[in-house]
Amino acid sequence: MVVGVIRIDLRLFDTHSLKQKRSQVSRLLNRLRSRFPVSVAEVGHLDLLQRTLIGASMTAGTETLIQSVFKNLEEELYSSGIVEIIELDIEFINYGEGIR
Repeated sequence: MVVGVIRIDLRLFDTHSLKQKRSQVSRLLNRLRSRFPVSVAEVGHLDLLQRTLIGASMTAGTETLIQSVFKNLEEELYSSGIVEIIELDIEFINYGEGIR
């Protein structure tokens, strides 16, 4: 079993209040949840107007499958037109290779 975690630091375009930011982030997170088999949440930059840090995780049998989903998630963010990816970090944790 492999657990993959991705952290994505984003710049939001056209936000003028924290209320508007929260609305945009909420819509973005719901969009990612509906299109990808990941758990996703806003995990940082909560009080910054035009920045957010989102985290997503996924469990699968191989790192390759997780990398593929994370790549598609990244492409979805690029194509959304409402954010710019500033930094992206992926980590994998492998569990129980000998379990049958």
